[in-house]
Amino acid sequence: MPPDTLLELKDVGRTFDVSRPWLDRVLEGEGRRSLRAVDGVSFTIKRGETLALVGESGCGKSTVARLIVGLYPPSEGKIEFEGADLSDPASSPMRRRMQMIFQDPYASLNPRWRVRDIVAEPIVAHGLAPDRATLEARVGELLSQVGLAPQDGEKYPHEFSGGQRQRISIARALSSNPEFLVCDEPTSALDVSVQAQILNLMKDLQQRLGLTYLFISHNLAVVAHIATRVGVMYLGRLVEIADARDLFTQPRHPYTRMLIDAIPDLEMSGKARTPVAGEVPNPISPPPGCTFNPRCPHANERCRSERPMRIDLPGSRSAACHAVEEGRLSASGG
Repeated sequence: MPPDTLLELKDVGRTFDVSRPWLDRVLEGEGRRSLRAVDGVSFTIKRGETLALVGESGCGKSTVARLIVGLYPPSEGKIEFEGADLSDPASSPMRRRMQMIFQDPYASLNPRWRVRDIVAEPIVAHGLAPDRATLEARVGELLSQVGLAPQDGEKYPHEFSGGQRQRISIARALSSNPEFLVCDEPTSALDVSVQAQILNLMKDLQQRLGLTYLFISHNLAVVAHIATRVGVMYLGRLVEIADARDLFTQPRHPYTRMLIDAIPDLEMSGKARTPVAGEVPNPISPPPGCTFNPRCPHANERCRSERPMRIDLPGSRSAACHAVEEGRLSASGG
């Protein structure tokens, strides 16, 4: 692992058993069914950068986030943090160095606890404060870092707005002095103006504290504001990954182009756009070959029968697409 790489996923997969109850299966004469939520995902995250994972709902973004922080064990593959395999019990102390910010700030906060206790819980759990005075000072410092007052620690979560509750979630995530934050759609439940405030806060904290982010989102406008690199997921697979600027100016995979074309055109440029057409296939029985082929305007027989592998492209990017590999889909568009 290169010295500047903090996290690496190597062919990580996760399969869930979605079978009906045993008696129903016996009466109906059907076997077990499985859902391949994450399928051979590989990427690296360097120190200090923000990698965003984007895609439609159900593409596996949040499952990848939960695999990284240990809420789910991977079915196969390996997740390494600074070269240490996170599935190894000996690596458990490294878990303190990564934290997660959840999508719904109200659901992720205990409504019966005061804010001071919510923020202090990781500090107490990891034994990071030798006495009560140090603990209280640290909680006040964390609340100030995220734009709240130390006196707000006496309140309960329901006394705050949605944006303020997300600030509390960020303060809690920072309380164990992590280096890596997994942000699972942290702004999707907030108003647009509040989204900008939270994103600016996260960028400021990243610069001041040297944080590294994995940012999960379906909103490409938000991703363009915060991401260093972007990975595009479709039906459990990573179909394209590139630097954010390159991906937004010259998307290569047809699915990436459709997602970008769906961003509202506030400048009324008159540019021809291809809307995201069709429905996401059933992930329990995905189509053969490239899973995007039923919706892709560039699909041919090879796309319908042979699964594409990710190929390296110029500019430190890669894409899993037969049309790109064969030169049928140029960087300029056609």
